[in-house]
Amino acid sequence: MAYNEQLANRIREKLMDLPHVEEKKMMGGLVFMVNEKMCVGILKDEMMCRIDPVFQEALLEKNGCREMDFTKRPMKGYVLVADEGMRTDQEFDHWIGLCLAFNKFAKAARKKQK
Repeated sequence: MAYNEQLANRIREKLMDLPHVEEKKMMGGLVFMVNEKMCVGILKDEMMCRIDPVFQEALLEKNGCREMDFTKRPMKGYVLVADEGMRTDQEFDHWIGLCLAFNKFAKAARKKQK
């Protein structure tokens, strides 16, 4: 299944004024890299948020938020947010803000050697 293009446009709009933003298709969805680090993305109709793992348990209590278990195991520092958790601009901005805040401290993936 393809990713939600409306959600992609919503994310693009929030990130468009930032430097060093790149889109990559991966995991059957779309990922937005900020400063060469995975920041936020889309899997089907859900927003994938890379967040500070320290806040993960508390964030899982929020409406529409669940653990990302792409590999059948929960991934620390990643959550998925369904539409009901980001209907308003305020809710959506909250999630984008968490992703961008953690991006400053997140480690970049190792570059593949050619």
